Amino acid sequence: MLPNNFRWRIVLLLFLVTTINYIDRNVLSFAMLDDTFRKEMLGFPLTYTLTQADLNAFKIQYGWVDTAFKVAYAVGFMMIGWLIDRVGTKRGLAVAIGLWSMAGIANAFVSSFRGLVATRFVLGIGEAGNFPSSIKSIAEWFPKKERSFATGIFNAGANVGIIITAAVIPWMTLHYGWRISFMTTGVLGLGVLVAWWMTYQRPEQHPKVSPVELRYIQQDHQQEVIEGRLTWWRLLRYRQTWALIVGKFMADPIWWFYLTWLPDFFNSSESLDQTLDLQNIGLPFMVIYIISDGGSVFFGWLSSQFMKIGWELNRARKTTMLICALCVVPIFFAAQTQNIYIAVVLIAIAAAGHLGWSANVYTFASDLFPKSAVAMVTGIGGFAGAVGGAILAAIAGPIRVQFGYLPLFLIAGSTYLLALFIINLLIPKMKPVEM
Repeated sequence: MLPNNFRWRIVLLLFLVTTINYIDRNVLSFAMLDDTFRKEMLGFPLTYTLTQADLNAFKIQYGWVDTAFKVAYAVGFMMIGWLIDRVGTKRGLAVAIGLWSMAGIANAFVSSFRGLVATRFVLGIGEAGNFPSSIKSIAEWFPKKERSFATGIFNAGANVGIIITAAVIPWMTLHYGWRISFMTTGVLGLGVLVAWWMTYQRPEQHPKVSPVELRYIQQDHQQEVIEGRLTWWRLLRYRQTWALIVGKFMADPIWWFYLTWLPDFFNSSESLDQTLDLQNIGLPFMVIYIISDGGSVFFGWLSSQFMKIGWELNRARKTTMLICALCVVPIFFAAQTQNIYIAVVLIAIAAAGHLGWSANVYTFASDLFPKSAVAMVTGIGGFAGAVGGAILAAIAGPIRVQFGYLPLFLIAGSTYLLALFIINLLIPKMKPVEM
């Protein structure tokens, strides 16, 4: 007898949560193109005309705001990952959604870089709860052979959030001002909090899960709990933890770089033969993130499909990650071409490769660790990714001002292959830890 498919409704719920998460965090990337926002953050009157020196100063300050967010995101991963493994997925993610939504609303009331640093710091702590909760939910609701596909689907919500942001926020900012944009997206977060709280339960407790589907979900007979106290130091003793750390520390900063700096890249006359402002920047972002959404789902499906045809876990995951890494290599040409269409295609392929990489790396936690440790392990990996993102954020502004985008795209193109090489050294064979 085949199982019913209620577990896929849980994926759709996680997809919705991730979509709102990314809408909230990406409003700022488009608000930074608004002259009113720039003048208010720099403390200039609205009648002032910004010079190139002013814009360069704004970009440096913006880089530090982005760094503050990523530092908080790193701290939040460790805090909320620990919290989720103790209070449960439902309560842990509810706390995170409430925190990031209120911080998003607070963004609408700041009038300086100092205030922006404070609100983005709180936003970072809250938003860090999304992925540890989602990965733990996937571990609770899916057998191993379906996890990378399920992860790819909910992870695609990140790009849908960016697409919605690119389509709506520039228009909203132009017509109603940047403050309304922040306010609206924060309220959306409170709405998804209600949906999450009313819907989510573990499969063994959910009234809509049949006994057949529950047996299907639990077919791996994976270790549920561990003996002894679970601590970060204990988890850091395992090579499997360090493989996840490397996969996140080296790849996540590149994704953060795309989110933060692509609006400026397309708005820069020194980069391309066409520049895009708030009125017309939405379309290339929609193209980039629709294609990369396909990458998230496809590469998550591909890894799961390899396992369904008989490949072992190690071969399926690493082969898929190699293909993803190769998709990113050509991105450095985007900084050398003046043709905006070629740049969009190269960036889209690279972004698809990243999301496919991410869908497979995230499954390390549920593939290799007991379910009761998944959120903490994911939190450690997320912490490493956010630290890497904070480091790149701190240097991206000066590099961009002094040398343009080529050095940054060269970093992006080479990082994934290097990360995969190190991961293979750490875990030549992917085997679950015995705790």
